Amino acid sequence: MSERDKNKRDIQSVIDAFAEANKKDGLRVFVAGGARSGNGEVYIQEAYKLGQQIVKMGMKLDFGLSSKGIMGAVAQGVIDGWREEKEKYENLVLPINAITTKEYYSLYERNDDLVSKIENVVVADSLEDRKNKLLNADFIVFAPGGVGTLDELAYDCVAMQDGFIDIKPFILFNIDGFFHHLVEYLKHISQQGFANPIPFIIVDDSEELMVVFRLLKLRYEKGKDSFEAYGNARQLIYELPYFLKKKTDKTIFVEHIAGEMEKIANHGTEEQKQELANEIERAYLEKEIERMYERLAKTGKDTSIVSDKLTRLKKRKDNA
Repeated sequence: MSERDKNKRDIQSVIDAFAEANKKDGLRVFVAGGARSGNGEVYIQEAYKLGQQIVKMGMKLDFGLSSKGIMGAVAQGVIDGWREEKEKYENLVLPINAITTKEYYSLYERNDDLVSKIENVVVADSLEDRKNKLLNADFIVFAPGGVGTLDELAYDCVAMQDGFIDIKPFILFNIDGFFHHLVEYLKHISQQGFANPIPFIIVDDSEELMVVFRLLKLRYEKGKDSFEAYGNARQLIYELPYFLKKKTDKTIFVEHIAGEMEKIANHGTEEQKQELANEIERAYLEKEIERMYERLAKTGKDTSIVSDKLTRLKKRKDNA
């Protein structure tokens, strides 16, 4: 057996053991996103892949119960992925916890195909109670959505910043640069002294999200104090581009990269340690520059929209 095949077998055994453990008390991912689909097919496609990734990693989905839009696509991805996993593991229960209110629950049709498949539905007493129950998850992913998603994000940020919940990884699923305005706004209010920096982990697609899930699985531990949790999140954000750069194909596992980094940190020469630090720094800066160009391109598009609206308003005024 080749070294690569042996490593692949070892990694699979870790994943299998992780999935077995998660049958009882696995890591839970709360996904907040829109009940609408958005105007681009990419939103639904990536949301569906997000659901599949949750199952592949042996995690569980917590969500607000919806069969429509982004949330419906995530849940469907979990359901379809779960069907495939059931062939490997006996008695594997559907890894979905749906948390809603009695007002919302009454709106769903009882013959809704997706909703009827979800057995574990918790009916909260109020919208506030629903939010608090969803915040019990280990990780939080914000996918594209409307004002409801924005409300959830703001509420969760305040709860974490003011100490009502422990600091935990917040992930922005930045499909097609959806959150670029929000990212700039959050940076701005922090720079102007109105808020503490929130350690958002930004991912641009489902492949990057899989890398983050694997890193969190390796490094995340329940019960860490807020200071340490914040530091770990910041470190992951800084190192993430290096992992993305090194993972050039599916035969390279995140666990292998992390193992090489740990080996250098513990037993490498000073020259090797410095070179690793330089590579991590370069990868981080390259990713930031790439995102900055993307934001500039979108800002340019926004400017053209504003200019067009202004022209039409002037014409309307002239004709009035």
